[in-house]
Amino acid sequence: MNAIFQLPHIQNEPTLAYTPNSPERKALKEAVAQMRKDTIEIPMYIGSEKVFTERKIRIAPPYNHKHTLGYFCEGDATHVEQAITSCLNAKENWSNLSWEHRAAIFLRAADLLATKYRAKINGATMLAQSKNAHQAEIDAACELIDFLRFNVQYMQFIYAQQPNSSPQIWNQVEYRPLEGFVFAITPFNFTAIAGNLPMSAVLMGNVCVWKPAYPQVYSAQVIMEVFREAGLPDGVINLIYVDGQVAGDIIFKHKDFAGLHFTGSTAVFKHLWKTIGQNLDIYKSYPRIVGETGGKDFVLAHPSADVPALVTGLIRGAFEFQGQKCSAASRAYIPSNIWVAVKELLVNTMKTIKVGSPENYENFVNAVIDERAFDKISNYITEAKANPMNEIICGGTFDKSEGYFIQPTVIVTQDPMSKTMVEEIFGPVLTIYVYDANNFEDVLTLVDNSSPYALTGAIFSQDRYAMEYAMKKLQNSAGNIYLNDKPTGAVVGQQPFGGARGSGTNDKAGSWLNLLRWVSPRTIKENLLPPTDYRYPFLSE
Repeated sequence: MNAIFQLPHIQNEPTLAYTPNSPERKALKEAVAQMRKDTIEIPMYIGSEKVFTERKIRIAPPYNHKHTLGYFCEGDATHVEQAITSCLNAKENWSNLSWEHRAAIFLRAADLLATKYRAKINGATMLAQSKNAHQAEIDAACELIDFLRFNVQYMQFIYAQQPNSSPQIWNQVEYRPLEGFVFAITPFNFTAIAGNLPMSAVLMGNVCVWKPAYPQVYSAQVIMEVFREAGLPDGVINLIYVDGQVAGDIIFKHKDFAGLHFTGSTAVFKHLWKTIGQNLDIYKSYPRIVGETGGKDFVLAHPSADVPALVTGLIRGAFEFQGQKCSAASRAYIPSNIWVAVKELLVNTMKTIKVGSPENYENFVNAVIDERAFDKISNYITEAKANPMNEIICGGTFDKSEGYFIQPTVIVTQDPMSKTMVEEIFGPVLTIYVYDANNFEDVLTLVDNSSPYALTGAIFSQDRYAMEYAMKKLQNSAGNIYLNDKPTGAVVGQQPFGGARGSGTNDKAGSWLNLLRWVSPRTIKENLLPPTDYRYPFLSE
């Protein structure tokens, strides 16, 4: 077709409110009730096949671990090999498919999620990941829809970036997919990330082996269902459920391994990077390595900070989705001049927070993801209680008899380098250090040096000079900085997301910068009037 195609208008998906008696609330309740009723068996998706195995792993809601939602079929090394073969078999046709047809598949997937699958993807995220309706909506529906639509726009933007040409010369750049396959490893905490990591690479013409975290398989299979209905060809994305070491032993030793798209722990990412480095002689090309990892995200209050805004930022930033966000507020620095007012409002507001099942829409905090996380987080709280430098002013209790519930906990410490101030907890625990209001400059150094991470941070100040000074001092402390707002909730197309230091490669999911990692440009020069004599003018006497 001889045309330069224009995309439909791209904008952020509106967030539904799920207020009482609203149609979206009714639809979501019905979807959750049906999914609770059904016990499903989830296959792997390799090529054109749905692959069932004898090894079945039970799926249960974290808030009611006695209930069975279904089982997924765990694979082994043979399935990893099959997934790679399937990718490579699909690669030529997919890579050669015109960009507008790739775009159409994912634009259709976005529209399916916005309509037919909205309640289902949100319901799956509520049930298996223990997100309340609002958290599921902004993640599984809106953010994933935004990734799908905006990435298409970014793809077109990248393809349009072309070099200058001289007289009688036409210069061009084409953006080839990587030579080989991409391996996507996705986390439990965001359904949108689980969909975006394989999709962003595939959109640019690559093929992918996708391994989701086990607690997220329940919603991952819904994403795959959407992709298939949207027209994604067989073998372009192969969804497998295998042990990480089993997958790594094969994938990272394969000559056609071309890239890793990862979200998860810093320790695992470092291990994978070392493994890839040790195998460089095997690969056809240097693999692209993109990772978003841990965080120990801060809230810094200046003596001029507005107290109600600060307290709201602390509560939302620390306790939405039980603090299981890499961007969650985990450490806070509050000046002494406003501490009494902050403490009073914080304690009184925390008393209004309800904890329980996400199916009860009055609950702001729900269960943490599994028993392993519960035990880790509760151990942090127990150790904090035993430290005489700490005072627990909110929460501090936990119970896993029915679900993995931890009360949102606020620790006030006299030691700014105490364990809960410097280590990533990934749970509903916020530690506060109260500093001398006259020592704002000193606390900036403390914020910068207390953590190996640099993902997100928030500065609350009504003094613009102080805000600018803090921004400059904390230039490398966070890849996403928020002014008078909580350090969570990056929106695709508005706040590209990612951090550096121990928090990852800062390749900014939700922007065109990320998609650049999944292409290998080729420069083309055409001489429209090629010379016919080797002699240059300077050779004349």
